[in-house]
Amino acid sequence: MDKASYSMTEVGATSSISQNKIIIQGGEPLKGEVVISPSKNAVLPILAACLLQHEGQTVIPIAPNLTDVQTMISVIEHLGLRVKSKPPSLLIENAGIQGNEPPYKLVRKMRASILVLAPLLARQGRAIIALPGGCAIGTRPIDLHLKGLSAMGADLQTREGKIEAKCSELTGAKIYLDFPSVGATETLMMAGVLARGVTMIENAALEPEIVNLAQFLNAMGGKVQGAGTNVIRIEGVRYLRGTVQPIIPDRIEAGTYMVATAITGGEAVLRNIEPDHLQSIIFKLRETGTEVECESSKLYVKAPETLRPIQLRTMPYPGFPTDMQPQFTALLTKAQGTSLIVETIFENRFLHVNELLRMGARIQVEGRTAVVQGLSRLWGARVRATDLRAGAALVIAALAACGKTEITGSDHIDRGYENMVAKLSAMGASVTRR
Repeated sequence: MDKASYSMTEVGATSSISQNKIIIQGGEPLKGEVVISPSKNAVLPILAACLLQHEGQTVIPIAPNLTDVQTMISVIEHLGLRVKSKPPSLLIENAGIQGNEPPYKLVRKMRASILVLAPLLARQGRAIIALPGGCAIGTRPIDLHLKGLSAMGADLQTREGKIEAKCSELTGAKIYLDFPSVGATETLMMAGVLARGVTMIENAALEPEIVNLAQFLNAMGGKVQGAGTNVIRIEGVRYLRGTVQPIIPDRIEAGTYMVATAITGGEAVLRNIEPDHLQSIIFKLRETGTEVECESSKLYVKAPETLRPIQLRTMPYPGFPTDMQPQFTALLTKAQGTSLIVETIFENRFLHVNELLRMGARIQVEGRTAVVQGLSRLWGARVRATDLRAGAALVIAALAACGKTEITGSDHIDRGYENMVAKLSAMGASVTRR
């Protein structure tokens, strides 16, 4: 990294993220190629885990340019790390941790801020963090994070909207998660890597992002075994150093462009993908009649003449991801028949439905179940993105709709999709920002 490198928080891609409205003139099939960015959900815990390194530099060769990434960088910089960016790479140096409480104005922006709790506690013996913000898709309690940390010896207090954690030393423990929470699994992995003794996490999350974090912790000198299975064993060490860590491709971004291609009657090639991470999405797309072929790190998608209705149930990985449910809801508005969607992860993840109804969709929601009556045509309308994946669903619907759609709240989309307007434009879509 040369001396011309600059601080992400000073310069980082603010110009591409300043416009709040996306305008789409629908009706054009997507064609061509799209390169999938590194995973948002993988890079955020890895950035938080940089607080664990005692010395040296961590290099992330290609980091996605997203507002959530910028927020996490601001959080760890506030806590004393130095982050230099020479796009697309990041270099993170431990200049000595300063303080134990990230500012509320940053924490409230995204739920992933809670990921700095365990590293701060492991390094400092004390951490204070406001209850995190993020997408309003339902209650997402952090009780499993806290129960696990308590079992490892942390003294936890919650008051005035903040969590305060203290310990003289974290100690390894056997922890069973009542639900295979990704965030809790990541938190306890980061706590266990510097804890005294052995930590066992049972009913751990299986997501590829968990494996990516374990690879990083091990490259730093940690001893993590079993990531990607439901039992993770962590033998605590006393010292961690910086390393070089690639980030896996973003499986949710890949799924989003696959669905966008299918709903528009298009044909596209996706590059920089990991097919094994996309199996449930590929399976359900094929059920709709969409042709999907994989070749190494490349994937080919071709829309059918007529989309078929399907039944869909969100589940923890390797089941169908809740982060793809809104996009499939949009897709199934164009299927010829009745589809059934059951959302088992978040109780409030149908906020996009009201906006799709404004575009002419026929969807009935009762509790955690949505019945989608497919129809031949959607209409452009003024709609609002209420959260990240709802925003992606509205973009997908707008691409297939007749006429112009204006999507406000597009700052939600910028949290998880890098250069979406440019990527869609390169595939033939009529998309602009204001």
